[in-house]
Amino acid sequence: MVDVDAGIRTEETALLEPIAPHGGRLVRRLVVGEEARSLAEQAQDRPRLILSPRQLSDLELLAVGGLSPLEGFMGRADYRTVVHEMHLADGLPWTLPITLAIDDETASHCPVNGSIALADRDGPLALLEVADRYSYDKRLEAKLVYATDDDAHPGVAALYRQGDVLLAGKVTVFRLPACDVPPNLRLTPTDTRRAFAERGWTRVVGFQTRNPIHRAHEYLQKCALEVADGLLIHPLVGETKGDDVPSDVRLRCYHVLIDCYFPRDRVILSALPAAMRYAGPREAIFHALVRKNYGCTHFIVGRDHAGVGSYYGSYDAQRIFDEFDPEGLGIAPLFFDHAFYCTSCRGMATAKTCPHGETERVSLSGTKLREMLSRGETPPQEFTRPEVAEILLSARS
Repeated sequence: MVDVDAGIRTEETALLEPIAPHGGRLVRRLVVGEEARSLAEQAQDRPRLILSPRQLSDLELLAVGGLSPLEGFMGRADYRTVVHEMHLADGLPWTLPITLAIDDETASHCPVNGSIALADRDGPLALLEVADRYSYDKRLEAKLVYATDDDAHPGVAALYRQGDVLLAGKVTVFRLPACDVPPNLRLTPTDTRRAFAERGWTRVVGFQTRNPIHRAHEYLQKCALEVADGLLIHPLVGETKGDDVPSDVRLRCYHVLIDCYFPRDRVILSALPAAMRYAGPREAIFHALVRKNYGCTHFIVGRDHAGVGSYYGSYDAQRIFDEFDPEGLGIAPLFFDHAFYCTSCRGMATAKTCPHGETERVSLSGTKLREMLSRGETPPQEFTRPEVAEILLSARS
């Protein structure tokens, strides 16, 4: 049987503390052992759909419970309420559509009430029970989810490239997609919850990043650690923009930073197998809910979270939390102002704590870091730790 109720079984109840998964149970769509072998054999005779990198990321998160309470790709009722109202059809908060888009020709080979094999380049991974297939308005989804229909936006561009038909239905995964992330960093929600429980952590802060951690990030994390038992550094390792630093390089940066500058018994590093949508405010809520499933009680939301270009205001990703009932979200956001290094204070600060002017502030951002690296420049210590800078420069050479 697919393990959809692990979060409420007696032997797993400890994993619910200190926070329940979204919707109250950890929904895992992964099978193992003889059942996995049997389904893999069945998949050989089914129509086969090769998934895109983003679809593979969504499938893995469905498999391990990161997208609880979802059991598969959204049907039209959930799709509509998520796009229009930022809630599932049952009223539970949810801000990004999790859909499986295909072209018209492929859709003709995917009968409703039948099943198809979902695959990567190495072969089948899962069976999808096709419950529905439906058309959708890409431009409307772009305007409502991304707040723009401009195809220069990377998330909108990806939306426009995908197929015109959406398949809906439950998935049963018997093999996880291939991944370059080491197994010890590929922790599932069950793994992280168990790790938090073993350490006695009841207040756990999650940190989302798609960039190497610079001094501003480090400052936010350490401020959060002052009020929490532990920190989950949870970098996203799915598909990102072409100019983002590759995930293997970023992981090396996180390791050296934790080894040199963090209390190692209060930090866990694990990779999140999600793709970036660059959906700004809506993705901030989504990132928080996913971290709730991984067992975090708090989530850091800084300036321009999940933003790109100038599509969103600097603090829109914080303001959107006011549109939700805190109890319905079930995870507490920690809001931070823009952090910088002040040459007069000789340390990290924000406008809330530093009285000095702009000329004395070394402003930090992932964009500036990428620009410096592209020119072969060594970022200053006020910008990033020298150990991290060394890794980034060597990766560029």
